Amino acid sequence: MAASRAWLARAAAAAVLGFVVVAGLAEAGPADVEMVFLKNAVAKGAVCLDGSPPVYHFSPGSGSGANNWVVHMEGGGWCRNPDECAVRKGNFRGSSKFMRPLSFSGILGGSQKSNPDFYNWNRVKIRYCDGSSFTGDVEAVETAKNLYFRGFRVWRAIIDDLLTVRGMNKAQNALLSGCSAGGLAAILHCDRFHDLFPATTKVKCFSDAGYFVDGKDISGNNYGRSIYKNVVNLHGSAKNLPTSCTSKQSPELCMFPQYVVPTLRTPLFILNAAYDSWQIKNVLAPSPADPKKTWAQCKLDIKNCSPSQLTTLQNFRSDFVAALPKPSPSLGMFIDSCNAHCQSGAQDTWLADGSPLVNKTQIGKAVGDWYFDREVSRRIDCPYPCNPTCKKSEDD
Repeated sequence: MAASRAWLARAAAAAVLGFVVVAGLAEAGPADVEMVFLKNAVAKGAVCLDGSPPVYHFSPGSGSGANNWVVHMEGGGWCRNPDECAVRKGNFRGSSKFMRPLSFSGILGGSQKSNPDFYNWNRVKIRYCDGSSFTGDVEAVETAKNLYFRGFRVWRAIIDDLLTVRGMNKAQNALLSGCSAGGLAAILHCDRFHDLFPATTKVKCFSDAGYFVDGKDISGNNYGRSIYKNVVNLHGSAKNLPTSCTSKQSPELCMFPQYVVPTLRTPLFILNAAYDSWQIKNVLAPSPADPKKTWAQCKLDIKNCSPSQLTTLQNFRSDFVAALPKPSPSLGMFIDSCNAHCQSGAQDTWLADGSPLVNKTQIGKAVGDWYFDREVSRRIDCPYPCNPTCKKSEDD
């Protein structure tokens, strides 16, 4: 604890003088990645929920990847009222004061064997501390809890820093990715990200576990819609959602990828579990829809589900598949029949011995084949329990 407090004190002091804080070797293992505190973004109002500066982790590219970029956005759900957002102020979901050095793996991994297509690219992880999938922008500070709803400003400040300070504006290849709420952000900001680059840059987007569907819960209500309506209203998100969608739909519906993806101009890859563990817990069988907790064990692991619950899950999968976009040459998909959430950030699910397979292909290979146009990749798995390669993944 003392070493940790000492590191934080040095980090805070360094952040006042500049905006780059490199974890010291005494506290950080060799795989830990540089933390960048954007202290200068605070003056622009680009801050976490508690007013602390935004953070990203950066590992520079080398060799053939020196001018290539993968920018990955962290996930972690949303906060839809001041009380929920205030809870986040006390942890890394709402404050950079609680963020620590971390290592890169999966799509951000630095080993050629484990990540052959992206290992030597400039690799960035944007930390998530706003609770709005980087869409919020409210000028006024919420006074009762002292909250800043500025997620979009955070995203733009970090992207601008990457473009102007780190040299991303010279990118030959760029991939915007994310997991969970970050995977949703990869869809919502996809065309905006594309438009920041010259026409000569190859730009694509990749969403992992971010394809949240507009469906009914087990009580027949649209619980997901109520979540997004509250998020959009609290964070002032409407003006930062894709106008290609908001010109046709109400803003909260434009948080659902099924209404946004058909309007995108930029190539997209969708990675998702058909039995996404987060969506089963929070969209299909949220606590308000299950007051007697009959789904409690099933939500923990679908191996515990009763026959009638499995029927409900199979119907959920059918609705999920039906909500996927129509095939196109620029659209890639890897929809496995796993009970998982986020599969690109950990090596054992991305590309390793025993990683999940669909049509004899692992996730990391499928994404690389799609990005480099080696193959039009659209893989949709058979229904549960047909895939013995599935792993339980909760990385976000």
